[in-house]
Amino acid sequence: MERERRRTPRYMFFASAELLEERSEVRIATRVSELSRNGCYLDMMNPFPMHTVVRLKIWTEEHILIETKACVVYSQANRGAGLTFVDLDPKFLPLLDQWLAKAEKES
Repeated sequence: MERERRRTPRYMFFASAELLEERSEVRIATRVSELSRNGCYLDMMNPFPMHTVVRLKIWTEEHILIETKACVVYSQANRGAGLTFVDLDPKFLPLLDQWLAKAEKES
């Protein structure tokens, strides 16, 4: 059995997302299906390989936005990718905490 490696709880959370790999300028529209304080899981058919650093934007129906650098920590072809946030600007933490509180209530 694989040991749990997450530092914080992860919750089901649905939002739109966009990834930009800056070197190649490849942009992918996708969706978030799980969220934690340190990262998220994105549903996508052709995820970037592990260790790819991207610019990540996440927004909800209310058009509220979080933007940060992120790194692919695991990649599953035809399924999606797990990303960890890198240098998340503290100004986004209240919104992230609000999203997580809502997701925890709904779980």
